[in-house]
Amino acid sequence: MSKPRLQATGIRKQFPGVLALDGVSLSLAPGEVLAVVGENGAGKSTLMKIVAGVYQLDAGTVELDGVSVRFSGPADATQAGIILIHQELNLAENLSVVDNLFLGCEETTGGMLRVLARRKMANRAAELLARVGLPANRIHRRVETLAPGEKQLVEIARALGAAVRVLIMDEPTSSLTQAETDRLYEVIAGLKSTGVSVLFISHRLAEVKRCCDRVVVLRDGKNAGELAKSEIGHDAMVRLMVGRDLQQFYPKVYRGGTGGAAVLSLEAVRYRGGPPAPVSLEVRAGEILGMAGLVGAGRTELSEAVFGVRALTAGAIHLNGQPIRIACPADAIAAGLALIPEDRRLHGLVIPESVGFNLSLPNLDRLRSLLGISGRLEKQLHRTWIERLRIKTPSAAQPVGLLSGGNQQKVVYGKWLARDPRVLILDEPTRGVDVGAKAEIYALVDELAGRGVAVWMITSDMEELLGMSDRVVVMHEGKLAGELPRERLSEEAVMQLATGGAATAKAG
Repeated sequence: MSKPRLQATGIRKQFPGVLALDGVSLSLAPGEVLAVVGENGAGKSTLMKIVAGVYQLDAGTVELDGVSVRFSGPADATQAGIILIHQELNLAENLSVVDNLFLGCEETTGGMLRVLARRKMANRAAELLARVGLPANRIHRRVETLAPGEKQLVEIARALGAAVRVLIMDEPTSSLTQAETDRLYEVIAGLKSTGVSVLFISHRLAEVKRCCDRVVVLRDGKNAGELAKSEIGHDAMVRLMVGRDLQQFYPKVYRGGTGGAAVLSLEAVRYRGGPPAPVSLEVRAGEILGMAGLVGAGRTELSEAVFGVRALTAGAIHLNGQPIRIACPADAIAAGLALIPEDRRLHGLVIPESVGFNLSLPNLDRLRSLLGISGRLEKQLHRTWIERLRIKTPSAAQPVGLLSGGNQQKVVYGKWLARDPRVLILDEPTRGVDVGAKAEIYALVDELAGRGVAVWMITSDMEELLGMSDRVVVMHEGKLAGELPRERLSEEAVMQLATGGAATAKAG
């Protein structure tokens, strides 16, 4: 076996109140694609940030091509050829592609009166884009005009320009279409063939199996195991990640029907900025209504209109058979609706504030006493939902932004479930959540449905849709393309409707 390109040994990192890494080790060979997987909070991102110079280790060693290294910051790591591409891309959206490729390392010419060597940079930019499969005509485009997949490739091109030896990719496909994802896999294969080593972090276990040579699994800040190429499989990874077999990953209980009476009914609803076609649907007591559709089909927009984020322009909303007027989210909350939004950091949480602050925020009306907010009631609410949802946090005072993604998502659930909603709208309920936390969320959602809550679940995860739904409606270009009962539910039927085809499904 060749000498490791990267060797991390006995890495330890402590944050206030949290031991993030406890003696973690891994090795990465030249030209190898190594997946690092684990539940949220397992230590993956902390380890990657130590390797990339963002954090300083407390103990342990990092070697690059046999030489011990210790970086004072990301610039040192980049100089050594270790580059981290974050899940949230680090590009200047208002600048051109070529300006982004050379930001901070611009080429100049002209003796004492130095000026930018525009032509030289343009030629070099075209070469770098060609290596990642982007056309040369992209070099002068503003980054904000590019598709998400193209932006991801620009980040990789910038890494190639810095003579990358180890490329770290954190959830690289989380916002990409399938076509863009396939293109990214081709680029990764090309990098591998030139000897670039790739560290690949992903919660999508199917793509780990597809493009990685080996898997290192972390659990609770420690090494949990390792899988060779021939051993990589969903069940094997899950077993190491959570420390147990998930006998029933989707714990959905099918109760012999599609729920009781309609709780939420939409009748010929139109909303501002939406398509001209009206939408009608109903969500019944005790059922999980799945909603599918391609990106841009209008699923999120429809849910926002029902929740009062977007103004209704026509139609009616009924709750338990009675018409209700929802002009703003406060009206929806008062009526017993709750919305778990697609982007928890942007729309679901106040990131700088504490776990307790976020749990209390929509429940202030229930925490009031004669003297204002009751500290006793507030502490009781915090304790109840932190314990019930098993939110991993040192205390309710912990800033919610310091929690793992799965625990942040649990805080969003907790703040709404404290209100005992009659209708729970879930928009991408487990996006960016690890496999263990997903199983917990699925069990929670099924428990709520069992208690008679009407659950409307919007998801792009086909396994989630098929595993949890009692009934599925599919949207296409802002319209309901059809409805699929449980017994006729399949991936092929869903995709046929989502792409505008004529499936053998009940018309919506």
